[in-house]
Amino acid sequence: MDFHVLPIAPDVLDALRDVDDAGHRSESYVDEVGDAPLRCCLRRSRPGERIALVSYAPLRRWAAKPGAYDEVGPVFIHARTCPGPDDPGWPEPLRGTRRVLRSYSADGRILGGSLLDGNTGLAERTASDLLLDPAVEVVHVRAVEFGCFLFEVRRR
Repeated sequence: MDFHVLPIAPDVLDALRDVDDAGHRSESYVDEVGDAPLRCCLRRSRPGERIALVSYAPLRRWAAKPGAYDEVGPVFIHARTCPGPDDPGWPEPLRGTRRVLRSYSADGRILGGSLLDGNTGLAERTASDLLLDPAVEVVHVRAVEFGCFLFEVRRR
């Protein structure tokens, strides 16, 4: 299956840089260490970059009725607009130990999920397999350790 990997949309990022999905004003800081997983450009932060940690509720942005699955969680983003991902493929800089892939219907209901070792190509194959089901609208990729949303995968 042909799919594309999507960061958080630029218009959503602009809104989150003002007020996040938990209703808090965004506060940026200089990342002295680097290595924060950025959801705007799908790479790790570099030391000295200005970033923000904001609350994000991905289902609110596209689901017809997010209901009980409307999770709000922390995501790192650049404090100012960035050019987005360098590569439209699976974001190698965000590979990690374990990932959960969750498939959702158009109304925002969870249809299934898979727990994977995020260091292999199995994540791409699993996302592609989940999207074979016509009831699946989108697949979310999340970090297992913190439950954070990383990015979404959709059909082309």
